[in-house]
Amino acid sequence: MKVAVKDIVNTITQDELDAGKLAVRFSVEVSEGSKMTLPEVFSTEVREDLVKLAVASSRANRRQPYGSRPHIGKRKPMSGMKHSVEWWGKGRGVSRIMRRTGQRRGAQNPHTLGGRRAHGPKVEKDWSRKLNQKERQAARNSALAATVSMETVSARGHRFDEDVEHLPIILGNYSEVVDGKTTEYDIESFNHGSATRKAAAIFDQLGLGPDLDRARSGRKIRAGKATMRGRVHKTPKSVLLVVKEKAGLAKAVRNLPGVDVVAAKDLCAEDLAPGGALGRLTVFTKSALEAMN
Repeated sequence: MKVAVKDIVNTITQDELDAGKLAVRFSVEVSEGSKMTLPEVFSTEVREDLVKLAVASSRANRRQPYGSRPHIGKRKPMSGMKHSVEWWGKGRGVSRIMRRTGQRRGAQNPHTLGGRRAHGPKVEKDWSRKLNQKERQAARNSALAATVSMETVSARGHRFDEDVEHLPIILGNYSEVVDGKTTEYDIESFNHGSATRKAAAIFDQLGLGPDLDRARSGRKIRAGKATMRGRVHKTPKSVLLVVKEKAGLAKAVRNLPGVDVVAAKDLCAEDLAPGGALGRLTVFTKSALEAMN
């Protein structure tokens, strides 16, 4: 399967008044360059079951152990064990439950008011889920094959202009025109002045602007106690950019809402199918596809 590479020309202008210079403006032009043959993995059979297994395994392996710790020495007692208690001994005709010191009220037992949890989480529990290497690779290849189907990408919720004729989008040559002088750059290493604005203008001209707007407007405050634990906002997943090496372009696009960047060597099924849902809107650089070959 052959796909045309997108060549990008960015014309940069800046007006100047007596009071000073105005904001820089970007005029991006995208043209189709030479065609490039996609790697064979893009023709792999789509296996949704393998993708879901791989994503579940990745999420489980990242899960951190949590649980209560026993009260030892000066260590703070866990919840429900913060009382001074005593046991009355046998022969009193009452249940053998720890009582608060000097009182009849039970404490620390799971079925007493304010007592500990009966079977709480333990730190030593192993949450990891093993997956064979061939299954993991097959899941990644299946997720890659799903990025080619425009119907699958649209069904996942991504939006793009009607001018987009094929997926995936491949970034090729990049050049800038300043004061009539044209300078060509490696698109992965450009990071010279207003880089994030340039990247947003490029994505918009490629027809991916509606998806960036969807992620920006869909950002909301997360419900529940997670807002108190550093996970305040929840942003929908937008474009995935695959590069050969994380350089200037990766730093430029990572500030766009919902956009993720990954190196070709680190690409996995979870990057291409977050949550196990196939068909993420993916953009590749020409160097990344050559590295995948």
